Amino acid sequence: MSLDKNIEKLFDSKELSEKDKKRALVAFKEMVKLLNNGKIRSAEKRNGKWQVNRWVKKGILLGFRIGKLKVMSIDDRFRFFDKHVLPLKPLKLNDNVRMVPGGSSIRSGCYIGKGVICMPPMYINIGAFVDENTLIDSNALVGSCAQLGKKIHLSAAAQIGGVLEPINSLPVIIEDEVMIGGNAGIYEGTIVQRRAVIAAGCIITGSTPVYDTVNGKIYRKTAEEPLIIPEGAVVVAGSRSLKSQYGIENNLSIYTPIIIKYRDEKTDVSTALEESLR
Repeated sequence: MSLDKNIEKLFDSKELSEKDKKRALVAFKEMVKLLNNGKIRSAEKRNGKWQVNRWVKKGILLGFRIGKLKVMSIDDRFRFFDKHVLPLKPLKLNDNVRMVPGGSSIRSGCYIGKGVICMPPMYINIGAFVDENTLIDSNALVGSCAQLGKKIHLSAAAQIGGVLEPINSLPVIIEDEVMIGGNAGIYEGTIVQRRAVIAAGCIITGSTPVYDTVNGKIYRKTAEEPLIIPEGAVVVAGSRSLKSQYGIENNLSIYTPIIIKYRDEKTDVSTALEESLR
């Protein structure tokens, strides 16, 4: 039986026998190995459209299900406890990843491309994919199954939400050369297309309408499509007036992300990563 079919069958079992748990552990470890080397992904682009690999997400959840709490402490002073199936990602010098000392963690089951820089403290969760030459700055989070492209700058304290459940839901997708400012947050399966800029402090969720002041459009999640931030869009934190009578009477407004321009040479200069940092 193929790995994906085996995982789906085990995941669908309401109760796992001890024999099934052993089979599940073998399948989970095989899947994690493939995730670590990038041979499988929790989501990938097919025919120009991002699609979720449901069996991979089921496999990750299966791992949590069969995992047993284990001591993972460095020593007697720094005590850690987690599921035994969820160790740290094994990194070697020839992986060419800069893992700067200072409290960062990457769970096993993530692909980390060559030239990635991890500034402390940051965290990358299982199922994530971080492509080459991306910078993960201090206090940043890359959540479960999030997909990050090449040459992304994920600034300090930026949050890329994880979407492990529901199984059918796309995770957050950040395409190549996107700049995400400090304290920004991208959640609920939002897709940020290549070379977009998300300004500091900007929060975007799947249910957030995004107003494009350049093209006079409003981007929203639909039943068929996730929220998509267009290629090259520059998004800042804005507000819009509440139209209810109470809102009008009290001069109330609500937070709204706004596209104020599209990327140009001036934007490229202000967001360029200094190559000497690598």
